[in-house]
Amino acid sequence: MLRTVILIVTLVFSGVLRGQELRPKLPPVLLQMIRDSSVQDELKLNASQRDRVLQALRSIDGRWFRSRNLPAEKQRAEISTLSAELEGSLKRILDESQHQRLAQLRRQALGTRMFSLHEVAQALQLSSTQQNEINAAFIETDRRAADHPKQMQKGELQAKEGQQKVAKLKHDERQALLQTLTTDQQSKIGGLTGEPFDFSKIKRSLPLAPEITERGVSWIQGGPLKLDELKGKVVAVHYYAFQCINCRRNLPHYNAWHQDYADKGLVVIGIQTPETSAEKNRDRVAAAVKNDGIEYPVLLDSDSANWKTWNNTMWPTVYLIDKQGFLRRWWQGEMNWQGTSGEQQMRQTIEQLLTEAS
Repeated sequence: MLRTVILIVTLVFSGVLRGQELRPKLPPVLLQMIRDSSVQDELKLNASQRDRVLQALRSIDGRWFRSRNLPAEKQRAEISTLSAELEGSLKRILDESQHQRLAQLRRQALGTRMFSLHEVAQALQLSSTQQNEINAAFIETDRRAADHPKQMQKGELQAKEGQQKVAKLKHDERQALLQTLTTDQQSKIGGLTGEPFDFSKIKRSLPLAPEITERGVSWIQGGPLKLDELKGKVVAVHYYAFQCINCRRNLPHYNAWHQDYADKGLVVIGIQTPETSAEKNRDRVAAAVKNDGIEYPVLLDSDSANWKTWNNTMWPTVYLIDKQGFLRRWWQGEMNWQGTSGEQQMRQTIEQLLTEAS
């Protein structure tokens, strides 16, 4: 108890809590899980409900995807807004029993962090002191865990050791939580979470891929294409600039994907977004496409309209999109930079996506 009081006071005077509630960051689990068929099956959604959920996702996923590059606080505010919008839509789509089960799944997905939810605090009748103790413990865990990537980057901490330290932090957090709750409160947790759900079944937790815009573009070959028309196919969209050396080192991998998987259902699309004035010249882009032996569709994104829609920050970047149009993975920079096995990892994901049902 004394340690928690000291921690809360420290957080206040360090500026972490000044002028704001003592609340930790919560992962956007509702945004992440509602798009997956295993969750929709668990909720027993009918075909009409699934279509309405998809339409609700279309209205928010673009903003969610673009928020990934916002400053931390702005990103947090945007995700909070989008989660609230989605929750409002789901209240109109789901019946009462489905809504209650979704609430249980959300709490399960949050794990210990569910105790930061107002609804959980109310159900367990947590005192303000308990809530502050719990949230302070969460914030302290996040603070300590945030140091590990920095230490690994500096070579001060190995990856395995970092994972062990994070696991210990979570263990300590759970123990502190149990000590904070009364026996009666602990007995009510099962009713809040319901029957356990196997979250390892979830495959889709990322947004729908933004549609390719035709504004200011010129198809060099193979177009025009729309992602919405490629449902049932796995799609790899890569952004590049033909004079960019890092981009050029990735091009043979995209060519190999096209050669190895096109007949199995993979569509590769290159989007050449100019970084220099020469890369705005259609003839030079077309000549580079020919010289590099590119046979898949390529468009020249002259005004960077697609680049901005996807909110890219780096040449090269490649995205993998599943048969339903959801982003499943992306890679920024050279895939095999300094011995990294990025191309192999992406190839494995392509093969996995190709085996999935449409």
